[in-house]
Amino acid sequence: MRRLWHDRGGATLIEFAILLPVLMALLMGLMDISYQAYVQAVLEGAVQKAGRDSTIEAADTATIDARVVTSVRRVAGNATVTPSRRSYASFGLIKAESYTDNNGNNRYDAGDCFTDVNGNGQWDADPGIVGQGSASDVTVYKVTVTYGRLFLMAGLIGWSNQVVLSASTRFKNQPYNAQSVPTQQVLCK
Repeated sequence: MRRLWHDRGGATLIEFAILLPVLMALLMGLMDISYQAYVQAVLEGAVQKAGRDSTIEAADTATIDARVVTSVRRVAGNATVTPSRRSYASFGLIKAESYTDNNGNNRYDAGDCFTDVNGNGQWDADPGIVGQGSASDVTVYKVTVTYGRLFLMAGLIGWSNQVVLSASTRFKNQPYNAQSVPTQQVLCK
């Protein structure tokens, strides 16, 4: 019995079996994070190029969006890619419409006066108009990507099995024709 107790043959195999799950988890986590960083870099590059291409007159936004989707799906095959555009009359209007806070609760309430930036007659937290906009408008182009993680073990450490990434850019359309800017009015509704 004493000889068996001091025998070290096979100890390396047991130590390796104990350490293998930890090593594999670390490697899979590192690969997953690296892949996420790669997809983010491809997404940001595609969005920046789309922004540059969108500023020209008669830009075909459907084709530009399709190029972004194709670029992202080359690296994240089954990803859901959702592009969106909102236009504003100027960079300074990419914010909630200003209002007079009558009761001091730091939020817009019915009856508060506000500056109607987009001409729709109601207060908006985001007064942007859906779409590319017209000449000299500022456009915010945003793309959101959702894909499944490479390794489903992410749930063991509290991560979601879905990765959601986004990238955005802001650009000013070229002044290729007359810009139409809604007249700003102060309304109390």
